[in-house]
Amino acid sequence: MAANILICDDEKNIRRTLAMVLEGLGHRISEAGSGEDALGLLETEEIDLVMLDVRLPRMNGIETLQAIRGKPQLANLPVIMISGHASLAEAVHSVQLGATDFLEKPLDRDRVLVSVNNALRNLRLQSEVNRLRAQVEDRFEMIGQSAIMKSLFSQIEKVAPTKGRVLVTGESGTGKELIARAVHRLSDRRDHPFVMLNCAAIPAELIESELFGHERGAFTGAHMRKKGMFELADGGTLFLDEIGDMSLGAQAKVLRALQSGEISRVGGERSIAVDVRVVAATNKDLAAEVARGNFRDDLYFRLSVVPIRSPSLRERIDDIPLLARAFLDDFCAEYGGRQKHVDPRVFERLAERPWPGNVRELRNVIERMVILSGPEITAEDVPMSGLVRDAQQASHGNKSTPSELAPSADGRSLGVPLPEGEMLSLREFRDRAEREYIRMTLQSCDWNISRAATLLGVERTNLHKKMRALGIQRAD
Repeated sequence: MAANILICDDEKNIRRTLAMVLEGLGHRISEAGSGEDALGLLETEEIDLVMLDVRLPRMNGIETLQAIRGKPQLANLPVIMISGHASLAEAVHSVQLGATDFLEKPLDRDRVLVSVNNALRNLRLQSEVNRLRAQVEDRFEMIGQSAIMKSLFSQIEKVAPTKGRVLVTGESGTGKELIARAVHRLSDRRDHPFVMLNCAAIPAELIESELFGHERGAFTGAHMRKKGMFELADGGTLFLDEIGDMSLGAQAKVLRALQSGEISRVGGERSIAVDVRVVAATNKDLAAEVARGNFRDDLYFRLSVVPIRSPSLRERIDDIPLLARAFLDDFCAEYGGRQKHVDPRVFERLAERPWPGNVRELRNVIERMVILSGPEITAEDVPMSGLVRDAQQASHGNKSTPSELAPSADGRSLGVPLPEGEMLSLREFRDRAEREYIRMTLQSCDWNISRAATLLGVERTNLHKKMRALGIQRAD
C-alpha cells in the first residue's frame, strides 16, 4: 500500500537516498531540510509517516517531534527518528515523546524498510481499530428527539464525567444497555474496557466465579485460573444487567467489592485491588424487592446513587419514525445493500401499535418487513398487533368471545381453551393467552428458542424464564 512519507533531514544526500529507496516501493515522498519546513508541510499536505533527523539547524528533531505531538490532529502520526550522533538520552527521550522507531546512521537499507513497513502496518491497524470502534459506537447510538429523550440525554451528560454509580431502570427492550454504554463513552474511562454481565443468564452457583474469577482447582471443572468481570473491567465500567435476579449471596460479595475496592477469586486467598465503575440495570422495582427481602437494601443504596429511568416506546411515539428509518437503513444494507422506498403511511401504522416489547420489538418488526416486503415497503407490510385491533373492536361493541379476542400476530385466534360458562379474571386470561401465543411461536420455529425470542421481541433468557413461569414444555 502506497503511503505519503515526509523525509526531514538537513543533508540533501540522505534525503535523496531515502527517497530513491522508498519511491522504488511505490511510496510518494515529500522533503524538508528543517523542522520548521517539516511542520509547514504537515499543515498543508496529508502525510502518513515522517522520517525525522535528530540534529537539525535551529529547531532540532526532538523539538520538532514535540511540536508534532502537540497538535491533536497529528498526535498519532508515526515518526521514525534518525541520527548519526544522538546520545542514549536523546534516543530514550524521543521514544518517550512517541517516536515509532529510532535508526542510526549510516542507514541500513533493510533496517529502513523493516521500520517503515512496521510503522505503516501499525498505522493501518490503528485505522481499522478506529473504524470498527466508530462502527460499534454507531451501532449503540441512542436515537431520539422527543422531550423525554432530550431529558435523558441531559441526565447522561451530567452523570457520565463523575464517579457516581448509576442504576438504570425501565421495561425490557427500552435500551438500558445503550444508556450504560453512553455513560461509559462520555466518561474519563472511555479508553478502558466496558464489560457486561447479564445476571439473569448465569446460574446462581456460577455467578461468583463470573464476577470475581476463580483459581485453578477451586471447584470441579476449574482446570485453570480465570479472571472475573471485575478484573476484566479494571479501569473501566462494569455493566451488571438484570441485577434484580442476582442471588443474595452474590449481592453480599458485590457490596463488599464496592465498599473495599478489592475482590478475591473463588478459591483464592489474595485480595486484588480493582478500580471499576459499576452501572447496574433492572426491569424490576428494586425498592419493592428490598421490601420483600429479595434484594439487599445496602446494595440498593450503593448502586442507585444516580437513578436513570429508560422510557418506554409508548412514551416517545414521536421518535418512532427516526428509529424506524435507522433500522430500515441498517437492515436494507444487511440484506442486499439496496435501500427500499417507504410509504409515509408505514410510520403512521407503526405509531398505532402498543409496543409492549419497546424498541427491541420495533427493531424486530422492521427486520421482518425488510425481509418480507417487495421493492417498496407499504402500510400493508406493517404487521398490526391483535391487541390494538381487538381493543378497537371492543370499543365498537363487538360481541366476540374472550377466546376470539386472544392476541394473534397473523389474525387467527389463538384458541385459548375456555370451558363452557367459565369466566376468567383479566390476569388469568392474559396468562392463558400469553402461554398459547408463546407455544405457537415456538412450534412455528421448531422450538428454536433463539429464533422464537427474536420473533417475540424478548431476550432469550427472559423467554426461558417466561416458559418456566407459564409451565411451557416441548411435550405440550
